[in-house]
Amino acid sequence: MQIPVLDRPNSFAQQLFTPLPARYDRLAEVLSFGQNGRWRRAMVDRLVEADQARLVLDVAAGTAGVSLQIAQRTGARVIGLDLTHPMLAQAARNITAAGASERVALVNAGAERLPLADASVDALTFTYLLRYVRDPQAVLTELARVVRPGGVMASLEFNVPPSAFWRFWWHGYTRLVLPLGGLITGGRQWYAVGRFLGPSISGHYRRYPIDWTVRAWQQAGLHDVGYAVMSLGGGLVMWGTRAGG
Repeated sequence: MQIPVLDRPNSFAQQLFTPLPARYDRLAEVLSFGQNGRWRRAMVDRLVEADQARLVLDVAAGTAGVSLQIAQRTGARVIGLDLTHPMLAQAARNITAAGASERVALVNAGAERLPLADASVDALTFTYLLRYVRDPQAVLTELARVVRPGGVMASLEFNVPPSAFWRFWWHGYTRLVLPLGGLITGGRQWYAVGRFLGPSISGHYRRYPIDWTVRAWQQAGLHDVGYAVMSLGGGLVMWGTRAGG
């Protein structure tokens, strides 16, 4: 499977994720305390419930875990789009191993400027994306642009627990356990990711709390926007329907 190469990728995301694809899925479970798979399923459930997707764009596809689940659970064709070429190289291997090469295609591109026409996909997912973009509102507007009226958009992000009690333990986990767990299971690169993750999540929600994000989805052209806080607040699944359907 050939992957088109992005000319000018976001340098920060490239630097962070380029060394990581071979162990990404296993370590994503470690770093999410084993909840990443459950959160992914909850996000894809939104597409399954809509039961209307024929072509789905999976943004920030990484190693194609979500793309493959969408293809398997909905019967749709999937375009997996990611910024980092080594991630997509691993995604291509995963897709081939799953026998899904005819159903899942890969594109190397950034979310800020999608190489798709307006209203060209039936549904869209994105995963762990908004902390890595300069202007979340502009990115949400760009994502919504390619979804047809009446189509579903769903996302998965890390979150900060709303309860002070769980937030205390979450803070300790993200500042201490994540870096150590990353170092033990993935070496220096994942230690760096572990150190980065907690402060990155906290900083994002200080600037863009959930209420702001709901309004941003609405301003981007989504209605019936809803969300579910997952696993005592560690994850956030959000969804909405493209206006005009």
